[in-house]
Amino acid sequence: MPEAVDHKPAPAGAKGEAAPFATLPPRPAVVTTGDAYFTLPNAITFARLCAVPGMVWLVLNHRLDWAFWVFVAAGVSDAVDGWLARVRRSRSTLGAILDPVADKALLVSIYVTLAGIGVLPDWLAILVVFRDLLIVGGVLVLYVLGQPPRIQPIFVSKLNTALQITLAAGALLLAGYGMGDSVIIDVFIWLVAASTFASGAAYVTQAARGRA
Repeated sequence: MPEAVDHKPAPAGAKGEAAPFATLPPRPAVVTTGDAYFTLPNAITFARLCAVPGMVWLVLNHRLDWAFWVFVAAGVSDAVDGWLARVRRSRSTLGAILDPVADKALLVSIYVTLAGIGVLPDWLAILVVFRDLLIVGGVLVLYVLGQPPRIQPIFVSKLNTALQITLAAGALLLAGYGMGDSVIIDVFIWLVAASTFASGAAYVTQAARGRA
């Protein structure tokens, strides 16, 4: 009588034998590849980008109280999608491009529209837009010439972004809830102007040194 054959899988650590599929660890639930598009952080970033037209419409229709809360929600979503990307290890190439695009679209749009209705000075909006166009345009030109710049984030640029966000939120809050003019807003206008000019000049200098 033939002996019964034991069909139990060999232990995962048995010498010379491959571990059976039943003992392999489950596939991670998070996305870690740089080519993934449909991730939760990317969805939040895309929603923030889609909120920009709505916020512009609210400002142009003088609903600055609602625009303030949309702006705050957009800022919170920026922090949340960054946190999720780190915790879930779901950073992607698309997210690395989409996130700064959404941030810039939000800030540039709010400055242009607030200047358009007279809440912020028009020269400040022009300076903010020109600084971003100068940096983006310069990078694109260098890429076309086959000389991609090695531009690294610098402190003055991070400071400039923080000041721009604070000024936009403060202007929306004061104008939206009829709190009147504030000396603090005037101070922040000049701080934003100075840091915008300084960060633009710093990036141009950094790109020029990188090409030297």
